[in-house]
Amino acid sequence: MGSVTTMDAKFYAMSIRIQHLALASILSVLGATFASAENWSNWRGPAMNGSTPETGLPETFSKEENVKWQVDLPGASGATPAVWGDHVFITSTDEAKQELFGMCYDRTTGAQKWRVALGKGYRADNRSNYASPSPATDGKHVAFFFGTGELAVLDFDGKTLWRTDLQEKYGKFYFLWTFSASPLIHDGMVVMQVLQRDTPVHDNQKGGDRHESYLVAFDITNGKELWKVDRASDAVSESREAFSTPVVHTNEGRTEILVGGGDCLTGHDPKSGKELWRWGTWNPDKIGHWRHVTTPVAGDGVVLACAPKGAPVYAIKLGGMGLLDDKAIAWISEDKEVSADVSTPVYYKGRFYILNSDKQSISCVEPKSGKIFWSERLDTRVKFEASPTAGDGKLYMINFTGEVFVLKASDTFQQLHRADLGEGKDQLNRASIALSQGNLFVRTDNKLYCIGK
Repeated sequence: MGSVTTMDAKFYAMSIRIQHLALASILSVLGATFASAENWSNWRGPAMNGSTPETGLPETFSKEENVKWQVDLPGASGATPAVWGDHVFITSTDEAKQELFGMCYDRTTGAQKWRVALGKGYRADNRSNYASPSPATDGKHVAFFFGTGELAVLDFDGKTLWRTDLQEKYGKFYFLWTFSASPLIHDGMVVMQVLQRDTPVHDNQKGGDRHESYLVAFDITNGKELWKVDRASDAVSESREAFSTPVVHTNEGRTEILVGGGDCLTGHDPKSGKELWRWGTWNPDKIGHWRHVTTPVAGDGVVLACAPKGAPVYAIKLGGMGLLDDKAIAWISEDKEVSADVSTPVYYKGRFYILNSDKQSISCVEPKSGKIFWSERLDTRVKFEASPTAGDGKLYMINFTGEVFVLKASDTFQQLHRADLGEGKDQLNRASIALSQGNLFVRTDNKLYCIGK
């Protein structure tokens, strides 16, 4: 009997050890899975540079392959989804009812969690509509902005915490085209930039005073104005207009808000909005129709200012103060392929990837020197206005008609995949592809796809 008890004890101990090893193995796998999962909190991703450390992202897909779910959207929009945990936020429209929505879908199933009407109207021109700005979230709140001037912050249950109208509060927008900057959330604030003309351009804008461009910050919990500063410019006419979004970047311990538009690039103190430095200009001849679209993107101690209309890309050294002269320029692109009129470049693993919207070409560039590792044209004649995104060693980009290209993110060019997710009538896909929780979130005019392995 005693020997049997000893053997049972040894067997029991071995069984427990095996269970512990199995549990450790499971936890290790789960830990790796969770470690690779990142939120996509704003239209340029967790680092506000178009990239994510996310792994396990799909390489091949189609309308049927590797589609976890797809949903029909009520209307078109150029807004990139924001993803946090099991929440996918997006803006949309109802053209018939002339309504603007903030919406939330379940990341795992695609079920609609809520849909809240946040504004009236649809469009002011034939280029875009009022729902083009992308939502932003901090994990507790989600901010929606519309080209009408409506700014609203909701909680994750879809309850509206506060709303304000920038046009009612600070004066009519003076833009030739529909205004579409996205909100920035940082350190308990919602920051908006309005880089506009100083005088009206359309009849319905007349009656207001001459006014400056500005940055404004609100308390994210209650909408209280925390600071507002003028963002002056000596640009003229349409060149004063910018459709870029402010981003936060930290370089050598200094955190600042980067703003591009009005023929110049500026850095601002997040706590006060105070301008710390300014560089310009990419438009010394004061051309009047050079509206600015691309958002600043920073990496390896430089920030890119992409001059419009086929003009060069300028890399400006970070860390300066005051009015910077041309000594602050790290490099200027000389190859005409290295240009970005609409699509914002991505910084990923020590490289800039610059998408030329009009020429359908993309270039891999070394940040400090401007060295071009490769510059290749994609096999399409369709324009790009969405911006590339990067993760898991891959680049993702979508053109107007819904063609998605997947490239290898490396110092040699390699196309990995191409898929057509567009519907026949899709012609103006502008939403970038969000990368989160092992999935791609691809928005076309009429559908939202969740794609994953």
